[in-house]
Amino acid sequence: MPKLDLTKIPFKGGSSYPGKLAQLMDGRSNQQLGDAGGLTQYGVNLVRLEPGAMSSLRHYHMNQDEFVMITQGTCTLIEDTGAYEMAPGDCATFPAGDANGHHLVNRTETPAIFLVVGMRTETEIGYYSDINMMVTMDANGNSFTRKDGSPLTADQIGDDT
Repeated sequence: MPKLDLTKIPFKGGSSYPGKLAQLMDGRSNQQLGDAGGLTQYGVNLVRLEPGAMSSLRHYHMNQDEFVMITQGTCTLIEDTGAYEMAPGDCATFPAGDANGHHLVNRTETPAIFLVVGMRTETEIGYYSDINMMVTMDANGNSFTRKDGSPLTADQIGDDT
């Protein structure tokens, strides 16, 4: 595959989170570089966070490793052990099965961009550290439930999860 032309790969916003939780991802967008290059075994994305935006809800994966590297601006990594400022060139790793909920937040006045690389497994389970929610991912897509597997009803999503 030749060099990727980043000007032809759009930044896409939006979220797969259910209900009101999707609104929490306003100000987050990503370029799907791995998909654009035809990669199938792992994902590679550039994620852009506007001031005040966050990368995701704090979460961890059971089957997929994650790697992030800040490329522009400053982000704050928030995980179970605390908050850590990250500048361009700073990296963090999140091994599969490590129950260390994490996400990045842009607490500055300027946009920030980071590279994220993650495995692609046929199935995955993720847990959200600060709310009673898990996600199961498979060929049919994402399914969000409570951590015990019980359903989330529309009136519960984002209020008492």
